[in-house]
Parts: sequence; structure tokens; C-alpha cells
Amino acid sequence: MFVKSENIKFRVKKLNNKTAIFLLLLVFCFFTLDANAQCAMCRAALESEESGVQAGAVNDGIVYLMAIPYILVGAIGYAIYRLKYGKKKEEK
Repeated sequence: MFVKSENIKFRVKKLNNKTAIFLLLLVFCFFTLDANAQCAMCRAALESEESGVQAGAVNDGIVYLMAIPYILVGAIGYAIYRLKYGKKKEEK
């Protein structure tokens, strides 16, 4: 009536790293949460203004602040690439 656990063989398929990463990215892409966050000063400035001019300026400022770190990282990465692989071309 009772089954000993020693006799039961479990077949568990182990995921390789690529499959696990793909599934994790799939989960992050399709199951996202909306975040409505804003600093208190920006919110007060935007709520007091009736026209959309100031809201557009705040959005442009946010995009500007977001883009600068990506540009800097890209420039540094390109400089490192040129330092590493640029000398190999000169030696040939």
C-alpha cells in the first residue's frame, strides 16, 4: 500500500543556461508593471500649469538626462575597442 521513496525515480529535465535566460527575458518582457512615479517638485509644477508647454519641457529634460549616460558609456566602450583592436591593424 505504501511506496518507498527509494524506488521512485524522478525525471527532471535540467534547463541549460541559454534556455533559462530566454525564459527569464520572456517573463520580463510580457509581465511588466506600470510605474507612475514622479518627484514631488515636478508633480507640483505640472499640476499648477494649465498648458502643456511646461509638461513638454519636463519630458524633454527627462529624455536628455536619460540619454547622456548611454552616450558616455557608448563612447567609452568605443574608445576601449579602438585601443584594443586598433593596434593589431597597425602591426600587420
